[in-house]
Amino acid sequence: MRKQADKIELMAPAGSWEALQTAIDNGADSVYFGVEQLNMRAVSGINFELNDLPEVVQRCEQNGVRSYLTLNTIVYDHDLLMAKKLIQAAKNAGVSAVIVADQAVMFMAREAGLEVHISTQINITNVETLKFYSTFADTMVLSRELSLRQVKHITEQIEKQQIKGPSGRLVEIEIFGHGALCMAVSGKCHLSLHTYNSSANRGACKQNCRKPYIVIDKESGIELEVDNEYIMSPKDLMVLDFLDQVKDTGIKVLKIEGRGRAPEYVATTVKTYREAIDSLYNNTFTPERIEKWIIQLATVYNRGFWSGYYLGKKLGEWTTPGSHATQKKIYLGKGWHYYPKAQVAEFKMEAFDLKQGDKILITGPTTGVVEKTIEQMYVNDQPGTLARKGDIVSIKINQKIRPADKLYKLVKNEEA
Repeated sequence: MRKQADKIELMAPAGSWEALQTAIDNGADSVYFGVEQLNMRAVSGINFELNDLPEVVQRCEQNGVRSYLTLNTIVYDHDLLMAKKLIQAAKNAGVSAVIVADQAVMFMAREAGLEVHISTQINITNVETLKFYSTFADTMVLSRELSLRQVKHITEQIEKQQIKGPSGRLVEIEIFGHGALCMAVSGKCHLSLHTYNSSANRGACKQNCRKPYIVIDKESGIELEVDNEYIMSPKDLMVLDFLDQVKDTGIKVLKIEGRGRAPEYVATTVKTYREAIDSLYNNTFTPERIEKWIIQLATVYNRGFWSGYYLGKKLGEWTTPGSHATQKKIYLGKGWHYYPKAQVAEFKMEAFDLKQGDKILITGPTTGVVEKTIEQMYVNDQPGTLARKGDIVSIKINQKIRPADKLYKLVKNEEA
């Protein structure tokens, strides 16, 4: 099922079952995910197993959500058999498209009859390069270093020159809209390979750019003064406050980064951008709502926000250590039992205290993400206002809770 043609497609990360479900629940039009190897989060993401593919696709199809398998690392000769295996599994499972960065995988996918999307790793920065790849792909992810003006020029030329992909439709443009940015050109970094023999372009980045550094003059031994010792770690990208300008470029897909991040990050970012995108089309995209949405985005993991290169900036804005999230989660316990008629969930408390009025977070492979403020609770089958380690706490929740679900308390992050 294709998205509504007149709306930007919201594309969400699915690095786990929890993230997949919450992306679907919160309004994603499509999700992208990795399976085992040959994707850019092969190490930092959880990833799915090959046997998981049919269920991933089924969950998506049942909700009208498109499924994109990432096969976007560089590929060596010894990887070719694995690539073919993954392509065939994607074809058999009915995956909507594959996201690729290697020409060999591109050919494999086209031969299998799969829709192809070009990864940002290819680094498309002009119309002629886009025309070349239109022989193979229906969607192109442009280089992250382009400005909105440059993006708009490319989309205008697609329309003017009627540049079509293999499907016969005009080529669609996808851009990166929110999440972690890398210091390298469209993520093509060799720093991790140079220092740890662990290639970022093979999905095994050690993120040594995220560490603090001191700059020293080798001749004099003098330490150079720098504003921030995290001089290679940019802040997270956020386009929400100028989303109307993004829409005006004519892009078709907006991608949220974060396959290595927690499910509550996916829940909050997808929900927020879903509301913002919808507001663009019903004329409710106002400064007041933008301020509210930015506050929401700040509650989950982030390194601070900046606008990337879209507004013409040449240099990054560097982060400071740790998450800048305004709230954090504390693990309390796990699912115990659920009573569907009464819509009551029981949890076994394994750590810390929970009291009436606390804000809780529940995550699970099938449940996704649930946030709720406790207005009433039972402790060991008795009305109560405080639950401690070892207690069974009962809370009214109108969504089924399972033994695999985890219960957290959300508290203000004093370090943010």
